[in-house]
Amino acid sequence: MRIVVLDAFSGISGDMTVGALLDLGLPLDRIREAIAALGLRDVEVAAERVSRSGIAATKFHVRIRGHRPEAAGHDHAHRPYADIRALLGASALPARVKESALSIFRRLAEAEGRVHDVEPDAVEFHEVGALDAIVDVVGAALGLAHLGVEAVYATPLPLGQGRVDTAHGPLPVPAPAVVELLRGRPVRAGDGTAELVTPTGAAIVAALAERRAAPEMRIEAVGYGAGDRVLPDRPNLLRVLVGEPHVPAGADEVVVLEATIDDLAPHIFEHVLERLLAAGARDAFLVPVIMKKSRPATMLRVLAAPPDRDRLAAIVFAETSTIGLRYTTWSRMVLPREERSVETPYGPVRVKVAHAPDGTINVAPEIDDCRRIARERGVPLKLVHQAAVAAGLSSA
Repeated sequence: MRIVVLDAFSGISGDMTVGALLDLGLPLDRIREAIAALGLRDVEVAAERVSRSGIAATKFHVRIRGHRPEAAGHDHAHRPYADIRALLGASALPARVKESALSIFRRLAEAEGRVHDVEPDAVEFHEVGALDAIVDVVGAALGLAHLGVEAVYATPLPLGQGRVDTAHGPLPVPAPAVVELLRGRPVRAGDGTAELVTPTGAAIVAALAERRAAPEMRIEAVGYGAGDRVLPDRPNLLRVLVGEPHVPAGADEVVVLEATIDDLAPHIFEHVLERLLAAGARDAFLVPVIMKKSRPATMLRVLAAPPDRDRLAAIVFAETSTIGLRYTTWSRMVLPREERSVETPYGPVRVKVAHAPDGTINVAPEIDDCRRIARERGVPLKLVHQAAVAAGLSSA
């Protein structure tokens, strides 16, 4: 599983995101092809190598023919969200790229709508809806698809402070739309002396990044995207880390209860195991053994949380013929796991999904569900089991 971490120590903007993805190998021609697919005839793009505080990075440029740079973006085309949605939806962009770009602009429209108290479809984008922002959004979506990224994470964003001039007049930093977009996410208020997070950058995070913190990871590649300004307190860069998640095994302790039994009717053991598992045993199972004088017997072994030792021991004494129990404490390594229901061609099946430290995913279908479905559908059990494993892997 390939993941990306947006290490936004100097904030994030659309052009910084695209620059970092170009630094990681996204061909500039892919962006030019997307511009042609969108029919944006007045747009040109370029990239150059720059240095910020001695760190080499890629600066991404979007140039609009006829646009005057000194106008600070205010003579760009102003487009309603509905027009941008139609433009992206009708394009020949790859499905994943189109979906991501539409999601980013939807978040922007919803945030601007809340700020201005209008419906999202009535929102007219000014700075954010200009042609350069459309290219930034599509370029970011293209880059993540090109890298084969399956999950995106972001570090807490520094919000900066001060004032920014917009088509609505001067606004505080962070801009109101940025605050709306970052609701529910960790941020660093007051960190920085300028606008560090633009609405486009905030929308990329809001639409594509997981809300939880990034997992431990093995870094495979690093890309740097440069911003326009020179900041007084940090290099104006977005660092993008690409790698595989490293999921360390957790550790816990269990009490192990054991009894070796040679004088209990065999059919009673099933009932004993059911009672122990229903009472909260981590596991309970039987092991055939040979006792002294070559007598065949059964070892009952129960794994329990330490606080449950005496309660589970009482069940063993009540339900079996043993007159003694051995117990000890074992340390275990356990993988993070979760239970979920997955859809198969035969019906829903509960599965356990565990993540190994090397990124391997283990899927264990609930066998009772598989048996029930196999009986109801009249299909082999192994087919239901295989389908549940495949569905569990695709949903992990």
